[in-house]
Amino acid sequence: MASRFVWYELMTTDTASARLFYGSVVGWGTRDASQPGMTYTLFTVGESPVAGLMDLPEQARQMGSPPSWLGYISVADVDAAAAKTARLGGAVHVQPADIPQVGRFAVVSDPQKCVITLFSPLPMPSPPQDPAPGTPGYVGWHELCATDWQKAFEFYAAMFGWQKGEPVDMGEMGIYQLFTTAGGSMPIGGMFNKPPSMPMPFWLFYFNVDDIDAALTRVQSGGGKLLNGPMQVPGGDWIVQCLDPQGAMFALLGKRA
Repeated sequence: MASRFVWYELMTTDTASARLFYGSVVGWGTRDASQPGMTYTLFTVGESPVAGLMDLPEQARQMGSPPSWLGYISVADVDAAAAKTARLGGAVHVQPADIPQVGRFAVVSDPQKCVITLFSPLPMPSPPQDPAPGTPGYVGWHELCATDWQKAFEFYAAMFGWQKGEPVDMGEMGIYQLFTTAGGSMPIGGMFNKPPSMPMPFWLFYFNVDDIDAALTRVQSGGGKLLNGPMQVPGGDWIVQCLDPQGAMFALLGKRA
């Protein structure tokens, strides 16, 4: 199986508020999936889990880490992938460990200090089918705001076999490089050089919604902030980039009514 994003996790300072906010904005339901010593909530579309919610760990708070979304990328062997990350100039922050009855994971960062999670799920009797593109509630796009996207792409290509799609010329903003999974035909995201105002590189995840304007109204009435947009993107969809009430950045992707 090609390495790709398979899970998304919000680590935040107020999980109760975040549950209500994203339930309203994206339309997610919730389900408890706590384990001994850790409270964990699943965000769901119907019966299907699509993302997770947990408290920002105390160690991260003490280091000044803000609430944020974290992406999990599937690999065949977490231990080997973590070692490879280090060889390629990245860092391992949480050593490979098992999540009981779920799989094995490690938290790492790329050479530009952008954090991701390596993940190898336990075999499932009937793996979930991928939803149709644009299905509300699922992640529709993955965007890397990098210090140097060319070097970032070299890392992700070496790690996961990702391939370049079309480059998009954004004028003063430079090149926006689309990418696909190994052997994939459809782009799943893009990489570009972040503006100097962004303090550090990060992955930004775009959640599909039915109506971008209605969703933006829910963001603002729920205490979130609009950072950018609405802006039309190739293909005709519209995007907005936002902060949730606790300060985690996220984005929405959808049509205009």
